[in-house]
Amino acid sequence: MNMDISTQNTPRESLGVLLGLVRSEIVRAMEAEIAAKGMDLRFTQFLILKRLARMGPMSATELARAVELDGGAMTRQLDQLEGKGYLRRCPHDQDRRALRIKLTPEGDALWQELTSCSDRVLDAAQRSLSETERQHLNDYLTRVLSALRDKT
Repeated sequence: MNMDISTQNTPRESLGVLLGLVRSEIVRAMEAEIAAKGMDLRFTQFLILKRLARMGPMSATELARAVELDGGAMTRQLDQLEGKGYLRRCPHDQDRRALRIKLTPEGDALWQELTSCSDRVLDAAQRSLSETERQHLNDYLTRVLSALRDKT
């Protein structure tokens, strides 16, 4: 879906469409960076590794919620990542019926390598913005997200 933003009447016309296009381009650029490194990994798998690296071990349900996947899709992704040796399902310390998803040392090393890919993509996405504009954009998007999540 290659849509020329300049053909629209105004950029404010559809915030949802603009945000969707930005996300699609970030996903495309991240997957291209990952492929250029010779890695067999999709953007969703990158997000799973990122959440585990930043938030630590968690249940599959918590992880699915964190990356916005349904249970079936999460199970498939975890099976693939576990098969590649990047994570493992471990017994929960306090609840023997539950499992926690943890990065393996290989998964952590991969995450460290992927961080530079992510940094390059996000820097490229913001290259036309000054540091002040980057801070404002982050603030605006944080406030929009907060407003959307506010149930009151």
